Order: sequence, then structure tokens, then C-alpha cells
Amino acid sequence: MSFRKVAVLLFVTACSSATRAGNSGQLTGASAPKLAAEQFLRAVKANDLQAMSTVWGTQNGPARETMERTSMEKREIILVCYLTHDTSRVVAEAQGSEGRRDIRVELKRGNLTRQTTFYTIRGPRDRWYVENVDIAAVRDFCGNPGTSAGR
Repeated sequence: MSFRKVAVLLFVTACSSATRAGNSGQLTGASAPKLAAEQFLRAVKANDLQAMSTVWGTQNGPARETMERTSMEKREIILVCYLTHDTSRVVAEAQGSEGRRDIRVELKRGNLTRQTTFYTIRGPRDRWYVENVDIAAVRDFCGNPGTSAGR
């Protein structure tokens, strides 16, 4: 293949990926509320603060573009402590207040099983973000010697 054909192919490929959002050039958020919660939980399980910051946010966009980095990472580390899990599953989705969607999730960690709610909100470019999580429902996940958190 000639250099010219390769250059045209690269240009066409770059143009087809132009739907990316945000300052980072990476598509952030999720296409649906349930997917936002699931992506956030996958990032938590992988201990991936960068991935968490792309789906955690507000109506203004992802946390990585709207929060100061040190503060954001400290909050993410706390969320990892409370939300690290062995397995998870979405058990319900309901209309929340002011256009939000509430995603009820069951988390299992060691011998504990708890349900908590992820509050999602629509942000820029019709993408969904985890805005908040009911941490009180999983407070015993963080540092409990009977779970993998204390090991």
C-alpha cells in the first residue's frame, strides 16, 4: 500500500473517531445510567482511578475535568475502600429527582452482601455520570477484618 493510501486511511479513521468528548480527547461518561454505574464499578474493582474519573462526575461533565486532581484522587481512594467488591449486579433502576436515574446495586465482598444506590445524572453530549453513591449502605466494607478489605 502506498504512503498516500495509508495517510488517507489514517485520516478517515481519525475523522470517524471524532465523536470523542472532553478536553482529554477521550469519550467520557456512559451512554446510559446503568452503564455508568457498571463502568464505575469495573474501575473500582480494577483500582483504576483514571477510569473512575471518566465516569464519575456531574451535569457539567467528568470529575477529571471539573475537580482539582489531588482532591479528586483522595475522594476516589475513599470510594475504592467502600466499593471494592468481589461481585456486583444491578438489581433495579428508577427515576430519580431532577432528571437523575437511581441505580440500585448489590455488592458482595467476602461474606458480606449489601445493596447501595448509585445516583446518575446526564451530562454534556448526552453522556451519563455517577454523581453520588450511598456510602452509608456499604460502610462496613471499608476496613472490616471479615472482608478482603482488611486482608
